[in-house]
Amino acid sequence: MAKADLKTKKTDASVEAFLNSIDDEQQREDSFEIVEVMRRLSGDEPKMWGAAIVGFGNRTLKYDSGRELDWMEIGFSPRKANLTLYVGAGSGKYNALLAKLGKYKTGKGCLYIKRLSDVDEGVFEELIASSLSHIREE
Repeated sequence: MAKADLKTKKTDASVEAFLNSIDDEQQREDSFEIVEVMRRLSGDEPKMWGAAIVGFGNRTLKYDSGRELDWMEIGFSPRKANLTLYVGAGSGKYNALLAKLGKYKTGKGCLYIKRLSDVDEGVFEELIASSLSHIREE
């Protein structure tokens, strides 16, 4: 089946310029720190996906319908209300880690945190590493 045409695609836009454009100083600092953690754990360089997502790695998502699309392995987006992390946190696979994480919310496949100081750094890194491991085993 052909790959779906997705609005959010990998671009050549500058990750650094995007992060430097974040108005909130704490969120900007947290975003640069998340980039370093994800870069170190994934072994990949950050790339912009669409206008507001920083992603690492590449994979093909396959839906039950047979639809496929290119997507990042892990990533995040600094949104006004919180930092949205695409690490599969809403899947239920990581409940034991999430119980030790700190202040967060989850959505389908996403982890929402207000600031890095709200979460345990070691657990945060373990969650990202576990997510990468699961994705790469699929």
